[in-house]
Amino acid sequence: MAAHHADRADAERLLPAAVAEGIRDAGFARHFVPARWGGRAGSAGELLESVSVLAEGCTSAGWCASVIAGAGRMGAFLPEQAQQELWAKGADTTVVGALIPRGSATAVKGGWRVTGEWSFTSAVDFSDWALVCALVPQDGERVPWFFALPREDYRVADTWTSTGMRGTGSNTLLADNVFVPAHRGFPRHDMITGRSVGSNARCHTAPLRLLSGLLFGAPALGAARAALRAWADSAPGTADDGAGALATLARATAAVDSAALLLERAARVADEPEAGPLELVRSPADCAYAVQLLVDVVETLLRASGSTGQLAGHPLQRVWRDVHSLASHVALRFEPVGRAYGRHLLDSPGAL
Repeated sequence: MAAHHADRADAERLLPAAVAEGIRDAGFARHFVPARWGGRAGSAGELLESVSVLAEGCTSAGWCASVIAGAGRMGAFLPEQAQQELWAKGADTTVVGALIPRGSATAVKGGWRVTGEWSFTSAVDFSDWALVCALVPQDGERVPWFFALPREDYRVADTWTSTGMRGTGSNTLLADNVFVPAHRGFPRHDMITGRSVGSNARCHTAPLRLLSGLLFGAPALGAARAALRAWADSAPGTADDGAGALATLARATAAVDSAALLLERAARVADEPEAGPLELVRSPADCAYAVQLLVDVVETLLRASGSTGQLAGHPLQRVWRDVHSLASHVALRFEPVGRAYGRHLLDSPGAL
């Protein structure tokens, strides 16, 4: 279904309702929801596989599925009463995350008053709840907290006009002086460190740095596989007129397989009961490097396709736009995570 509607999603800058419903029905919203609320408390490995398969049909659909799953995981860091409210209608409740602290929260009797504008909130048009990040005055500083808002407490502005990933509908969420009960908030640090409430499942106790790169990198794997298929369908296939094309396809496939191995290793690490200092810096670097490989593959395939791959109706140009847009996400930039990984390798000779 996602593949069938991919061009429409790209043109309309939003997933069709049937695709959004399909994402919910397939279980992405409930994947990381605690078991006691009817969720799966699932694994990173399962999500990587499922998202990458979906993204072969539509990168934007894969992205939305992944971030919806990730936002569901965030709900496990809310106090118990808020979790009960969040999933009162079931574990398939669609939660989205506004991750950048672009709002403010003022303490009032019984809770908070939250105001802000959060751009780039993927899948927000189909959301039931949102977890928004706002700055809270604390000990002379402004500390980021997350606050849970039901759909009636926020508006959506149509602002998503990106070159790629158009179908994600990553519009702007707006909240204006909304009252949020005290139990519907938690410090962002709890999510970063894996200090969940009421669940010992690994998906809730794993530090965020083990999962973030996977959540945002998994759609790129499916997109690159779609690019391989699209290119192979139109490439010359005989040894006489297509020897170069055959080598291009083999090299590109090997690179995609290499990126998949890096992402799969990062998923295994995220699912293990414990992670040491090496894994905490290696996994983010592996994910960012894997996405870099995948972008290079799609770039090579587009150039090798000549003018054909750049035609408006050709899937390769859409995938090319998508992976370049996707790779700009802060969690997938190699330099900062690469520096941390390199420093660890130098300071710990046994890691090499």
